[in-house]
Amino acid sequence: MNSHIRLHANDNVVIARSQLVGGATIEHFTVKGLIPAGHKMATVKIATGEPVRRYNQIIGFASRPIHPGEHVHTHNLDLGAEKGGFARDYAYCADIKPPEPKKSATFMGYVRADGSVATRNYIGILSSVNCSATVVRAIAEHFSKRTNPNALAPYPNVDGVIALSHGLGCGMDHEGLGIQVLERTLAGYARHPNFAACLMVGLGCEANQISTWLEHSHLAASEQLYTYNIQDTGGTAKSIALGIAQINALLPQANKVKRVPCDASHLMVGLQCGGSDGYSGISANPALGAAVDLLVAHGGTAILSETPEIYGAEHLLTRRSINREVGERLIERIRWWEHYTEINQGEMNNNPSPGNKAGGLTTILEKSLGAVAKAGTTNLNAVYEYAEPVKSHGFVFMDTPGYDPVSATGQVAGGANLICFTTGRGSAYGCAPSPSLKLATNSALWKRQEEDIDINCGEIVDATKSIEDMGTLIFERILKSASGEPTKSEMHGYGQSEFVPWQLGAVM
Repeated sequence: MNSHIRLHANDNVVIARSQLVGGATIEHFTVKGLIPAGHKMATVKIATGEPVRRYNQIIGFASRPIHPGEHVHTHNLDLGAEKGGFARDYAYCADIKPPEPKKSATFMGYVRADGSVATRNYIGILSSVNCSATVVRAIAEHFSKRTNPNALAPYPNVDGVIALSHGLGCGMDHEGLGIQVLERTLAGYARHPNFAACLMVGLGCEANQISTWLEHSHLAASEQLYTYNIQDTGGTAKSIALGIAQINALLPQANKVKRVPCDASHLMVGLQCGGSDGYSGISANPALGAAVDLLVAHGGTAILSETPEIYGAEHLLTRRSINREVGERLIERIRWWEHYTEINQGEMNNNPSPGNKAGGLTTILEKSLGAVAKAGTTNLNAVYEYAEPVKSHGFVFMDTPGYDPVSATGQVAGGANLICFTTGRGSAYGCAPSPSLKLATNSALWKRQEEDIDINCGEIVDATKSIEDMGTLIFERILKSASGEPTKSEMHGYGQSEFVPWQLGAVM
């Protein structure tokens, strides 16, 4: 196994597989100083202002002269060109592919009365506003295995009762974008097939009125969606007791469902990466992309998101857009984000976190080029706004922030019944009601945090498994998880606190 990885013949950097020590010889050049694992080393002289290339793509520009064998990182590489990087050629539709014959695979899922298919069978409790968060959590706690281990024992087909509370719902424009996004998010969860039924609990005087939410979301109170307010019920204790009684009434019906063979076309997978490192675009992300290609070939749907983390790589997606309108809608979202960060006195290059940089990433361009590898190679069929219901099959995009809990919340609201989450620095993220599979980018992370990670894609970096083989393994694990095999985060009880709707607009 080489000490480094060259990703493309035209690149002027290579990636260290392990720490490179000054004085070592790499590609006929002498290493100058220590270069950490996952970081970049220059292989040619790069003058100030010249582009640095990785994946045969521009990841930034030299901010000072760089010599062969030098560490290439934040001290000598930046975004350049007024912090927009470089002009991208969107080449709409240039790389679209003809449809291929559909492949067949099945998983064991729950078929709902409306024909939708679930991967889990929960009862959900939603709060309309932060003011009812304590009540919804108390109701769910009554059915928790930790505090009441026998509460769900008579109902083996129910995966749990979960509370999804949040910090929003009031102090906001009653008709603005912020409340529209919150309404859409809560409606997506209320309709989600992974919920056999839902309770919606409000305070009563909040901006996000339950009656208005029902009307705007084209929902109606029913046996599967029970709603009430604390003020009308008579206070906290009475509201908790009412919720517990209502769930006890719902459990027998929820328990009647059985898993049956379902076509893989019913799978909708949200794609996430968090705590990315220099290996993300080499191992876990392209391996997940290979699994996405398999999912799409079987008629399923994959949702790429985190718009700030495709910035600088969006031209690779517009080339795959099924028509120009889809590609232009993606670029419109990119322009929205440029404006949004500017008016909040930020910039798109603020995105790489300290952990990302410690792991070898430098600019948002570099991070994005690795992140889009999760999306595989098939056509981009649609672009959705945050929490908008996803109706298309195949590969699609949803506009979300890069912050993983917020992004995944939007994907699940859109219909995702499973999440795949790659990480290089380590993650303990979990999702509910949709299970989350976590993929490590490197074997050191796998060995250190195996209790939280489901799959080790570091075998690709170790040269013991190919991207294609790892993609097949991931696809097989997707089918198993969708069939009920618990993920590591589910075993630890993650998912309820990770419900984080996107907060937009002024807090008043």
